[in-house]
Amino acid sequence: MLMLIITGISFFENLFRNNEQVMFYHSYAYQDGEEWVIPMRLYVYEYRPSIQRLVTSLIRRSWDLSDEEAARVNMRIQDFVVDSESRETVLFSFENDPQNEIFVLTDEYGEVLRTDLNGVVKGEIRLSEDRMEEITAVQNPENGWLKVRAVSPDHTGEGYIKPVSPYGTSVISDVDDTVKITEIPAGAGIVVRNTFFKEFSPSTGMAEMYHNFGDDVFFHYVSGSPWQLFRTLSGFLFGDDVDFPKGTFHMKSVTKNFLSLNTWRDLSDLVLNEDVTLDQKVRQITEIFEHFPHRDFILIGDSGEADPEVFNLIQHTFPDQVKEIYIRDVVNARELTPERLQGMQVIPAPTIERGVSQFDH
Repeated sequence: MLMLIITGISFFENLFRNNEQVMFYHSYAYQDGEEWVIPMRLYVYEYRPSIQRLVTSLIRRSWDLSDEEAARVNMRIQDFVVDSESRETVLFSFENDPQNEIFVLTDEYGEVLRTDLNGVVKGEIRLSEDRMEEITAVQNPENGWLKVRAVSPDHTGEGYIKPVSPYGTSVISDVDDTVKITEIPAGAGIVVRNTFFKEFSPSTGMAEMYHNFGDDVFFHYVSGSPWQLFRTLSGFLFGDDVDFPKGTFHMKSVTKNFLSLNTWRDLSDLVLNEDVTLDQKVRQITEIFEHFPHRDFILIGDSGEADPEVFNLIQHTFPDQVKEIYIRDVVNARELTPERLQGMQVIPAPTIERGVSQFDH
């Protein structure tokens, strides 16, 4: 019955389509010989406000939410219930480019790429050193982030790209329970509440620590959370109130049916599947290291998941590039399993217990 209702709503919404939205996830540019390479991930979608309201109502009744919690759910599920647009070619340009050059994502063989069945397209563009200098000079961004915007017919969206020097220091940071309190060791029910229903809370002292690394340090946030939370998490972390240094996000790809209530009752696969998250993080961090073979890296995570194990693997693979490893200890591993943290800098934190949330106190 639910799917019949949703199908009917979708039919009528499709009669009044707006421009398709393009989400440009924050990206970086790295140097490859005399070129700058920009790996990019784009998502093309259309809003479905009626379905969003319907799903919010169903979740509210299922979880017995307050008005305030329901309002948060409605905002945070937005990117889970949008309509993904496949077979789309996205054209885009750099803002104020004096040459008005139009770009499109291509694969390693130069073939133009379109969005897949999930509305996602991943590829790269390349710029000469002269073109990068020209675009940077005309935009002259105060924080170094260059702006791009979609220019293809019926597409709307903009994003940011940061050219990163081949030399220097970068920080690779986990998100949940490292910079944001999610309480993953407490279990799936508490994780769902903290992710979708409750006001987000930053980890004490971490933003200050990150800023103390200096203005020349670049940040990559590698998270086991799904890409559908990118907008919510980046808005929280980079907002004026929390103020973590802006950086790129590297997240988990999921294709679950978020119109099914069973999905909302059991979100453990998205956040709590440690094997999937470990493989994802190792793969994404390895790619970053390969793009910047001359940069030093500081790795920061927490003990509630497999961050110590991930970072050990990365350090074994890139021993000359890992400068320091910091672990925010949220499960008292420093006493219970100290071997996990051997050779790492420990950041003490309140211990998270199974089935207990600090926000209930």
